[in-house]
Amino acid sequence: MPIAQLISPQALDLKKETPGLVILDCRFALEDPDYGQRSYAEGHIAGSSFADLERDLSGAVVKGVTGRHPLPEPEKLIERLQAWGINADSEVVLYDDGPGAYAARAWWLLAWLGKRDGVFILDGGLKAWHAAGLPLSLDPPSINRGTFTGTPDASLVLSAKQLQQRLGQPALTLLDARAMPRFKGEVEPIDPIAGHIPGAQCAAFTENLGSDGRFLPADQLKQRFAAKLGDRSPTELVAYCGSGVTACHNLFALCLAGYPLGALYAGSWSEWINDPARGVATGK
Repeated sequence: MPIAQLISPQALDLKKETPGLVILDCRFALEDPDYGQRSYAEGHIAGSSFADLERDLSGAVVKGVTGRHPLPEPEKLIERLQAWGINADSEVVLYDDGPGAYAARAWWLLAWLGKRDGVFILDGGLKAWHAAGLPLSLDPPSINRGTFTGTPDASLVLSAKQLQQRLGQPALTLLDARAMPRFKGEVEPIDPIAGHIPGAQCAAFTENLGSDGRFLPADQLKQRFAAKLGDRSPTELVAYCGSGVTACHNLFALCLAGYPLGALYAGSWSEWINDPARGVATGK
């Protein structure tokens, strides 16, 4: 079974009463951290639980050391996954408002802990759900606590030091998921320093989507990433972004295209710039 799987609103609607199905609402807004919880309370897909990016899908921020969304402690994340009813064999559907960035973060965390089958992202998210004329619910989910356990896969994560050691190596493909103006250092609305990690290529995560907000077909994603990889091996690819969230969107899209799951520099730009000894590049 492929590690990256999409599900349509119509298909989810047909199976949302399936026993054991776990649905997680991953809505979030960087400019309004309470947006997701508030939106969930105002209406969500029936049976879904709320997964908050900062409280559930990230760890504690240490100013001047970590990035804005460090990885959660595995034990705490496993406890949350169990509280949401997840078992080793559960089918899990993840959604956000539409682009899939926050849902992809949850997908990557599950893969990191070893759950790599039966996990779906709702293609087009809640925007597509609304467009299909499907209803929302105000009811809390009925949950039987799960028994999921997992072990973090260290091969999927790079530290800043490990990435520094690999910079300049001809085999490395380093993809930055932020938009081109941020990559080039022309604007920086969030972090105190603008630019990108030397040697990176801009691969804005939004370009994984079509005009309808859904993921591009696998063959188009393949063409997109083949151009970034050139003749380098996809096994040497590393993804990053501003804080380790939208980079997961690129990793998901790469898997949709048939590539193996690449590594994540989880600290990303917001961690990288904490150390002035680390290089900063601007322009293309």
